[in-house]
Amino acid sequence: MDKLSQLTSDDYKTILFVFIAILILVISSWYKRYTWKRKRESRRDYYRNVYLKSDAWKRKRYVVLKRDNWKCVHCGARATQVHHKRYAPKNIGTEPIKWLESVCEFCHDDLH
Repeated sequence: MDKLSQLTSDDYKTILFVFIAILILVISSWYKRYTWKRKRESRRDYYRNVYLKSDAWKRKRYVVLKRDNWKCVHCGARATQVHHKRYAPKNIGTEPIKWLESVCEFCHDDLH
């Protein structure tokens, strides 16, 4: 006799339960990844299209460049950009000045 014919009704229910549980885990994992990606893209778009063009960012950028004497902290060349050493998670615009540094275009590209 083969093993399938020896399975009881309870065995089939257990197998079905395990299969459904695995399916739910896979779907929920995919959904979390999908929604996280959408939120990340939304935050990134806001950051690029709104925050970096705001007066608050322009003031903060000026303060950082002036603090570093308009010099790249990595190579000493003229700094034209400000690099975030860290990001404030979920709170764009609340980063402290100490998390920012003046950099030239070339060093900024290397940092990313």
